[in-house]
Amino acid sequence: MNDSLRKRSHQTGMITFARDLPNICSLVGLLCAVLSIYYAILGNFPFAIIGMIWAVFFDWGDGIIARRMKGRTDEYRAFGGQLDSLIDIVSFGICPAVFLLSYGEFNPWFLPGAFVIVATSAIRLSYFNVFGLIDDSTYMGLALDNNVIILAFVFLFEGFFSQPIFSVFIYAMLMFMAIFNLAPVRTPKFAGRWFYVLLVYVLGLTVIYSWIL
Repeated sequence: MNDSLRKRSHQTGMITFARDLPNICSLVGLLCAVLSIYYAILGNFPFAIIGMIWAVFFDWGDGIIARRMKGRTDEYRAFGGQLDSLIDIVSFGICPAVFLLSYGEFNPWFLPGAFVIVATSAIRLSYFNVFGLIDDSTYMGLALDNNVIILAFVFLFEGFFSQPIFSVFIYAMLMFMAIFNLAPVRTPKFAGRWFYVLLVYVLGLTVIYSWIL
């Protein structure tokens, strides 16, 4: 048996990686994003926001679990990194893009904005996969999950404006954040105790948006 065939015969099965605890956490975040997309299409925007912010929570959580696990192999770390990146495109690219389209009543004028959101997420995540962090606590550009965190807060004021006006505001805000996602500026990586701040934030907004429903 040559080296290529021997390597293939010893490759770990895909389902084995899916049973890895950090990857399970990542997949739960993906489920939240899919539910958010579903409810955004239905026009149930409070539920869509709840799904998006929980996707952020599980995105943060998978990294924390992975760093605390002992004996995790390089193979599992590499797979988890790829899985996390692909899920981020759905959670922080496709999901906000669909939200914008749906809130804009699928008006064709909102299509360029949706494309910018998805393209920005693809470019940023590709850049991060190649270059990583500037240092242990600094990103190049605004991290994509911040877009969702900000959107979830701003959308609390949706009831104070007419739908057409607020849809334009959301459109402009997401385009502004897309610029900062790709801008050559240093932004902090929130970690450590910030995870507990995020948990309180997510739980608080979940209660508020559930009450709005």
